[in-house]
Amino acid sequence: MLTEDINDEDVSLFDAEEDTGKKSKKKNIKHPLASFFHLFFRVSAVLVYLLCGIFSSSFIACMVTIILLLSCDFWTVKNITGRLMVGLRWWNQVDDDGQSRWVFESRKGTGKQQASDSESRIFWIGLIVCPVLWVVFTFSTLFSLKIKWVPVVIMGVVLQGANLYGYVRCKVGGKTSLKNMATNYFGRQFLKQALSKEEES
Repeated sequence: MLTEDINDEDVSLFDAEEDTGKKSKKKNIKHPLASFFHLFFRVSAVLVYLLCGIFSSSFIACMVTIILLLSCDFWTVKNITGRLMVGLRWWNQVDDDGQSRWVFESRKGTGKQQASDSESRIFWIGLIVCPVLWVVFTFSTLFSLKIKWVPVVIMGVVLQGANLYGYVRCKVGGKTSLKNMATNYFGRQFLKQALSKEEES
């Protein structure tokens, strides 16, 4: 599998922390409808999974509803909200010779097209928290021996995990390893804490 990185701008995964000194980013939400649907399908799928036993006795209806919500979420996040809210997009392309190629892009430029801090936070919190919830649901389903729910929770992990992986690759670039990014982030956090303790003394 070939990967191509079309990432001309150095962007960080945790925008809010690194851009605190910059006042050019607006705090308001520029795309309220995109922000709403970014969270709507994700939260709805989780709520239907948690509450379907109370409101419905039909496993098939619950399963189909959850998978439809997860599919709508995958499509919406991949094709719309990622581009509008944080200026990132990714896709898989098959060349004429049959080679699969992954393309990761980030928006260039500043000014009007730059994402706001609020939208960036909404996007990344929703993108990270929901796959973690589906992983927790997977383990709880396995440990409680509710085998019929295993395909549903695995679909949740796969669809939301794929979007998370694609956008993290867009954010850090195709050539940067995720291990290096995590090491750099935690190193900066440790350094900030050490400096703040010295200033307090």
